[in-house]
Amino acid sequence: MIKLQWTIEGRRFRTQEEYEAALRDKQLIDSITGDFDLENPKDIETLYVELKKGGYEFESIVGRQFDDNIYELYKQLQEEKAQKAEKERLQKEKRRLEIEKVKNALKGRGSLSQAEKDRIRLEDMDKNMQQEILLIMKKRERKRKLMIAACVLLCVVSFGYLGAYYQVSAKSAREFEELVALKEAGAVAQSANSKGVKIHFTDDDIETPDVLPEYQAILNKNQKLIGWVKIDDTIIDYPVMQTVNNEYYLDHNFNQEEDKNGCIFMDYQCDVIKGCDNIILYGHHMKSGKMFGTLNKYSNQSYYEEHPVIQFDTIYEKGEYKIMYVFRSKVYSEEDVNFKYYQFINAVSEKEFNSYLNEMAALSLYDTGVTAAYGDKLLTLSTCDYQENKGRFVVVAKKIK
Repeated sequence: MIKLQWTIEGRRFRTQEEYEAALRDKQLIDSITGDFDLENPKDIETLYVELKKGGYEFESIVGRQFDDNIYELYKQLQEEKAQKAEKERLQKEKRRLEIEKVKNALKGRGSLSQAEKDRIRLEDMDKNMQQEILLIMKKRERKRKLMIAACVLLCVVSFGYLGAYYQVSAKSAREFEELVALKEAGAVAQSANSKGVKIHFTDDDIETPDVLPEYQAILNKNQKLIGWVKIDDTIIDYPVMQTVNNEYYLDHNFNQEEDKNGCIFMDYQCDVIKGCDNIILYGHHMKSGKMFGTLNKYSNQSYYEEHPVIQFDTIYEKGEYKIMYVFRSKVYSEEDVNFKYYQFINAVSEKEFNSYLNEMAALSLYDTGVTAAYGDKLLTLSTCDYQENKGRFVVVAKKIK
């Protein structure tokens, strides 16, 4: 049998030159495979990079075939890596969805059925998921405890505030009852200097009238007392205070203690000694109905018809007033050109007096049929009205005796 010449690994070459070139390539390949482990993905990547950069030069088909084989190995390796990465991504996504599902189930708003919720067990999950679920549960429990603590604190503060508020309110109510009792009891023994008591806004040379007997004892308790307002068959039955501003008695009671109910008070510009065309009384519109909390019932004409008269005494003189106007207004800025009822205390002329009356008549919610003329004395009751910002509810009456 004739021996094949110029053959390498079953591949026959036509010329000796091709054969020798193939031998050199084979020797180079042997040296390469001696340096690189073609079972190791890292070595395959390194060798592929070297071949791509031209680090090795082949002369024959043997070398080129080797180069192609390394490329195929590298390509296969990259595909396996991509498949592995995609598999990991899918596993992560699946895990994320499972965690999300468990989160929703724990929060009670997920789409799991009751049977699925019952099957959720930490033992059935991998360690990482178990840790994440435990972390979620710990955070949820911590949040729950914080919310409970905050609610308890809020309740304690709220009940404490309400308790204090109702305690002060109850105390004020008792004190008003005592004042009413003093008023109804009549005169109590006056102190030696009680006769001719003077209040602010009077000149020293003006002689003041005697204080009515029913108010002497109350005046001795608080020299800021200026009168008493009462509407029969209503809660309005209160002393009226007056001081040097319109702020103090917004949040102080008769005993000059801080109290959100405040007191009924007369505008500081009014003077019961010299007299004025219009006495203005202010009081809070309390939700409890206290102070002027029921004054807005006059928005119904039927209520007016049942309560048409206001009793208002100064500490010097008794008075009875027939209601004329009931209207809503507001506190305007100084720049606003509007009728400001709270600025009407004295009119400089009959024309100005009539102008004020016309403005109030135009605002009135209904016609009472009661009118006034220049020289009549008026009484205005004012409280907050929550139908608009800085709103006010106003009742104006004319003195009839």
